[in-house]
Amino acid sequence: MADVNATHGTGAVPGDVVRAAAGSTSRQDVLRAAEDGTVSAFDAPHLPRADLVADCVHCGFCLPACPTYTLWGEEMDSPRGRIHLIGQGLAGEPLSDTMARHFDNCLGCMACVTACPSGVRYDTLIEDTRAQVERHHTRPARERALRAAVFALFPYPRRLRLLRAPLWAYERSGLRRLIARSGLLTRLAPTLAALDALAPRPTSVPRPPRRVPARGPRRAVVGMLTGCVQSAFFPDVNAATIRVLAAEGCDVLVPPGQGCCGALSLHNGRHAEAARFARRMIDVFEQTGMDYFVVNAAGCGSSLKEYAGLLADDPAYAPRAAAFATKVRDLTELLTELGPVAERHPLPVTAAYHDACHLAHAQGIRAQPRELLRAIPGLTLREIPDPDICCGSAGIWNILNPTPAAELGTRKATAVLSTGATVLVTANPGCLMQISAALQRRSTPIALAHTAQLLDASIRNLGPPALHP
Repeated sequence: MADVNATHGTGAVPGDVVRAAAGSTSRQDVLRAAEDGTVSAFDAPHLPRADLVADCVHCGFCLPACPTYTLWGEEMDSPRGRIHLIGQGLAGEPLSDTMARHFDNCLGCMACVTACPSGVRYDTLIEDTRAQVERHHTRPARERALRAAVFALFPYPRRLRLLRAPLWAYERSGLRRLIARSGLLTRLAPTLAALDALAPRPTSVPRPPRRVPARGPRRAVVGMLTGCVQSAFFPDVNAATIRVLAAEGCDVLVPPGQGCCGALSLHNGRHAEAARFARRMIDVFEQTGMDYFVVNAAGCGSSLKEYAGLLADDPAYAPRAAAFATKVRDLTELLTELGPVAERHPLPVTAAYHDACHLAHAQGIRAQPRELLRAIPGLTLREIPDPDICCGSAGIWNILNPTPAAELGTRKATAVLSTGATVLVTANPGCLMQISAALQRRSTPIALAHTAQLLDASIRNLGPPALHP
């Protein structure tokens, strides 16, 4: 395979240059190979679709939106470059270490999907391709061990909660500040340094009851995802979400044993594992009688809305998954649909709103959170420069790639600070941890909050101190 890391810089490169450098695998080549059954890099299930590959016309509109292309200027680390590699695989090119690395380098932020004028389904292509990489590519032992540890821990809320006591002791002892000040961990073990920087300060909040009644007339019955990282390290966000929903006339159902939604697994090509989590989620919530299923974490919401596709080949769950997916709503999506009934009290803060990638790009939810925030009396909303560039969190990407993730985090923190805001607002726990770590590195921390927490503070008339724990 010809390596197409020939283009450096920030400008768009014509599609014919891309094809020539890569050995000119054309649209006809890809479609012909698919018709002939010539596939050596990929196989079923989750075979990337040749017609979706052929939709890419190599126009270059995706380049400025892509975080890895912005960082490195490498053609094969751009969406159209990766699509070209997928085409080569479909045309018979073996899955090499280099090819797999370019696929692994993708953050999965889906900014390219928003930017693409041709409607190319890069999200579907990269998700199916990652399943191929998981099945056919053997990573180095160290990376395999790290990934195994991540997937043995992060999708399991109970295991994550066990970390809270050690983290609390680590923080209170002063050891965390000492290690951060020395810089030794960053030099010797970047991955551990990244985990240390990202780890939030443990918050003690009681577990929510199984059912919280609406305040006033009931307008809807909603099931709520508590999440993995969200429930373990941001239980205050879940508590605020429940209070806001109840104040807006919703009975909130929080059944125990719901576990992980499968987002982390799905976004990393572990489809069988994601399907197992999805079946459990459906089993837990299907009989609750809920009108809607509410999510307050962007990455989780995008995957929950994909349950119909994830379980399409499962006869026992396919219709149930499709019915479940129609009920999934982001918190701001549902609140906008219902319309406000709870009184908003003044909250005089200047807030910068950060679009979590899987909310803005994967779910297309941009206007709703801004509408809700602007409706808070006294709140001034500021827009962040270059909003479509990912903060570098991207699920576990910042753990697997700590150095480039830190660079993206620093860029985002600089953009946030340029707004002059006193509080940063977003809708994803990964974003909160990533940007917080970047602000800490700059020694310029500001308040960080979930959208639900600002709404809760306004409805309860708590004032700005509620956002500065």
